[in-house]
Amino acid sequence: MPKPRQPDPEVHESDYRVPAAIGTAAWAIALVVLLAMGDGLPASETWWIGVCVTGIALGVFGFLYIPRLFRKRDEAADRAAGRSTGGDTPAPGAS
Repeated sequence: MPKPRQPDPEVHESDYRVPAAIGTAAWAIALVVLLAMGDGLPASETWWIGVCVTGIALGVFGFLYIPRLFRKRDEAADRAAGRSTGGDTPAPGAS
């Protein structure tokens, strides 16, 4: 007989911008190291510079986008809660 399923643990919300900033900083450090190597970097390995630049760009985008994502998610949850409880918000296009 299988054991009954245990309840899911509570979700721990944290500031997701911290790992985005740490990752972006790590890519920036890697880029500085690669650029400091100068001619010591083999020509066949210069593609890593593009990888670092892409990592930095995606990290900055994520750092700036995460607050907007959470704000929109909270607004959608508020709208859903208002509709499910019969809130005062009229339907779009209603007069």
